[in-house]
Amino acid sequence: MVQAFAASDRRPLRVAVLGSGRGSNFAALLAARQAGRLAIDLVGVFSDRPAALILRRAGEAGIPALAVPPRQYASRAVHEDALFAAVDDVQPDLIVCAGYMRIIGARALEGRSPRMINIHPSLLPRHRGLDTHQAALDAGDAEHGASVHFVTAELDGGPLIAQARVPVLPGDDAERLSARVLAREHPLLCACVDLFAQRRVVLSGAAVLIDGQRIERPWQLADDDRLIERAA
Repeated sequence: MVQAFAASDRRPLRVAVLGSGRGSNFAALLAARQAGRLAIDLVGVFSDRPAALILRRAGEAGIPALAVPPRQYASRAVHEDALFAAVDDVQPDLIVCAGYMRIIGARALEGRSPRMINIHPSLLPRHRGLDTHQAALDAGDAEHGASVHFVTAELDGGPLIAQARVPVLPGDDAERLSARVLAREHPLLCACVDLFAQRRVVLSGAAVLIDGQRIERPWQLADDDRLIERAA
């Protein structure tokens, strides 16, 4: 299946965001939109945690914000039905998981994977799941970073779009390494969303196409915050 936008479609991309925490990546998207660097409309922010800072940030920006707490539903499936019914109501072209801490089931992803992306704080496929910064340190990695990928039922296993890399420095602990990665997460996510806004990227089966060409490895965030093809 190919999820594509017409190249001639230049309307702002409708973006919904899922998040569970402070929403720093959401704030980066918002700032890029306000500065005119991203042709998007942020049409809704959704969280599983009513007290999540991301909801407050969205509300202060005048963006619809809704908490859908899992404990109010009889099962994971029923919760996801309610969550994605609300998401569907805002008619997003793209759903961005930005610090959303719940695994999304395969049924909820049917028909949505080609228009749902996640940002993960590691150089996937290394260090899936939680505590990635400590995992990189424990593994003795020379570099670490962040990845943007399409969301599938496999945890942090969907097709990769792009990555940002940072060195692991002598004396690093998880907090210092996390801060260095986060500084590159923000431009990475904005650059990837911009690909969608420009109608340049689609998912075809398990293949990621950029400008109509299958990418063999994730694109990389350059020092000037542009996405470039990674050399073999």
